[in-house]
Amino acid sequence: MTEIINTPDRTPDRRPRGEMQIRTVAMPADTNPNGDIFGGWVLSQMDIAGGLAAAARARGRVATVAIDAMTFVRPVKVGDILCCYAEVERVGTTSIAIAIEAWKIRWFEQREERILVTEGRFTYVAIDDRGQKRPVAG
Repeated sequence: MTEIINTPDRTPDRRPRGEMQIRTVAMPADTNPNGDIFGGWVLSQMDIAGGLAAAARARGRVATVAIDAMTFVRPVKVGDILCCYAEVERVGTTSIAIAIEAWKIRWFEQREERILVTEGRFTYVAIDDRGQKRPVAG
């Protein structure tokens, strides 16, 4: 069993919201001039994760139409494992609002440390094969 420890960076007594959609490692090619992982890379991973959750709910293609909220809480470093979790918040006639959280996993003294790094709310619209809006499947 993995022991989760309390360090200054750790998000205490909090679990990720939703189901894990993506798990990937942050690489040197994704750094900004400060040496942290570029926020746009994290946003991209979150959009993919949200799109997967929205497509599953819509039972078909979706397109991102809005990033309604986005908060960068902590930086991601090279070698951190980024996990994106998504949960359906609202389903409209053609749109789906998804809450998305990005967490990093790093190892500290041979123990796993999970830290919330970014959270957001994205809206997707269900589309048909021609790219036109369609009703979300029931």
